[in-house]
Amino acid sequence: MAERSYPIYAVVHGAADSDPEIAALLRQRLGGPPSARTRVSGVLSEVIATRYVTPLREGGSLPGIVEADNLGTYVVKFRGAGQGPKALVAEVVSGELARRLGLPVPELVVTQLDPVVARAEPDEEVQELIKASAGANLGMDYLPGALGYDPVAHPVDAELASRTLAFDAFVENVDRSWRNPNLLIWHGGLWLIDHGATLYFHHNWPRAANVVHRAYKWDDHVLKPYATALATAGPELAAQLTPALLTEVIDLVPDEWLAEFDFAAPAEARRAYLDHLVARAAEPAAWLPGVPA
Repeated sequence: MAERSYPIYAVVHGAADSDPEIAALLRQRLGGPPSARTRVSGVLSEVIATRYVTPLREGGSLPGIVEADNLGTYVVKFRGAGQGPKALVAEVVSGELARRLGLPVPELVVTQLDPVVARAEPDEEVQELIKASAGANLGMDYLPGALGYDPVAHPVDAELASRTLAFDAFVENVDRSWRNPNLLIWHGGLWLIDHGATLYFHHNWPRAANVVHRAYKWDDHVLKPYATALATAGPELAAQLTPALLTEVIDLVPDEWLAEFDFAAPAEARRAYLDHLVARAAEPAAWLPGVPA
């Protein structure tokens, strides 16, 4: 997706409509247009939230639609939500891994959030969430007009369905059932979203080593009926899960999300993720459906 760059007067237009004081504060803190800020290779792009548009109450974590300083619109998951920063870590590691495996995932960005944005929000619950989420949050490119996936109305190519199922097996995605597919149809194509429930081994690090080769329960997977190429597509995808690739996606996680874990330093947390995922990738027969042990 091409980077969008606009003059600073346009950046804060939405905020100015609702509260001129907020607009002035954001102008002061932005420090120039998006094109003037440094983009560092090997990290996620970074945007600054300029206006909170509306909450999305379908999910328990209360994500919201947010406008940013590049005039982009994003669905933001907040670090102050009940699931905490671990959900954001899972979103980045799994979402960016899926992208590098050739699966369609909307652009992910680090969304810097200043609590001043909460001043224009009348909902007290949202105000408290924004105030508790100061700093780096996770934004996903908003896909306007996207439809929720219906497995009956939208058959999926066998190769794509099989690779998606194999990917979900590796990251232990429990949120791709027919009840909650976390798939969108946009411009006729399938898009994978919401990976915050993956990597659930990280909710209990003392036991993580005991479940590294845990089998994936795929009976309720929404794409199972279409995953007829799993016998070949699965092992092909598993072969791409190299230590270098896993290191690359883990390194995209901001340090401040890892600093809240039970590790002495973010580098130690990264090593724990890498060791676990490398060990899991080494034994695809243990977790990949349809592959004999």
